[in-house]
Amino acid sequence: MEGFKLYNHKSIAHFISGREGEIKFGEKVSFIKDFNELEDSKARYVLFGIPEDIGIRGNLGKPGASKAWDACLKSLLNVQANQYTNPENVILLGEVDCKEFMFKAANIDLEDPNYFEKLGELVSKLDTIVSNVVERIISAGKIPVILGGGHNNAYGAIKGAFKALNKPVNILNIDAHTDLRKTDYRHSGNAFSFARKENILGKYRVFGLHQNYTPDYIFKKIIQSQNDHFRLFEHLTLKSSESIIKAFQEELDFTAQEDFGLELDCDVIKDFPSSAQSPTGFPINMVRNFIKIASEEKNIRYLHICEAAPQENQNFDVGKALSYFVIDFMQQKE
Repeated sequence: MEGFKLYNHKSIAHFISGREGEIKFGEKVSFIKDFNELEDSKARYVLFGIPEDIGIRGNLGKPGASKAWDACLKSLLNVQANQYTNPENVILLGEVDCKEFMFKAANIDLEDPNYFEKLGELVSKLDTIVSNVVERIISAGKIPVILGGGHNNAYGAIKGAFKALNKPVNILNIDAHTDLRKTDYRHSGNAFSFARKENILGKYRVFGLHQNYTPDYIFKKIIQSQNDHFRLFEHLTLKSSESIIKAFQEELDFTAQEDFGLELDCDVIKDFPSSAQSPTGFPINMVRNFIKIASEEKNIRYLHICEAAPQENQNFDVGKALSYFVIDFMQQKE
């Protein structure tokens, strides 16, 4: 497929640190040589990365999300292969080839009056690739696990699911932001606005929204909508852990009645290196619980983890956290 780089064992060998008597996750995952092979595989999950941060720059966020995919692989591929991690159930597909897009983005003059519009054009091209990949995976009866890049890629995931399922897809978004900003040009803050505008987004729920960073026009838009709803983090943080999990389950029960996607923006996690890092947010273990609970729903169609932005000396910790999220989602269900 144009714009996508398929992996094989040779592609990831340099990530794996072998140890005598042990088998690592990366030694047991499977690969395909062609997208037509997806349907023949017995694996349930298909993992791929999007190493870019163009949409984040277009939304005035902190770059670095382009590094999340490699950071995750360095940790994930060295997880132990055992009865709980079950790497045989995973196709490691590869990555969206973002090098040319990243190069072009880096060479747009910051003084160019059309700087943000030009970034938006690049994001739109990425949208097409992401949607095509997601469509092929879901059409083959598999569940995509998408990692890396900005939340702009949610639009491509939704559109791909829409094309595969031939109907709008519901979304449960664990996020400090709504990403319902205006649709002037494409960036990481308006993926769901564009999806709503094109009638490919069904019910939309935001869990953990931060009141201090949500424009009033967006609050008014959601309140007036019959399909959109939010739970403020400021209201949830006063509750016990059990009550927060119950609130999440309530949103999940509503969203998961039909085909839905789970979105995790790492901005929602307390002190997590991300494009909009915050000193307040959900603790990481609670987020792991959210993922595990949602993964058990029969109507889940994809997981998208985005906005993680490891800076210098943070690759190991960020990569390890992301690998936990991925394993939690794909773990063999009891």
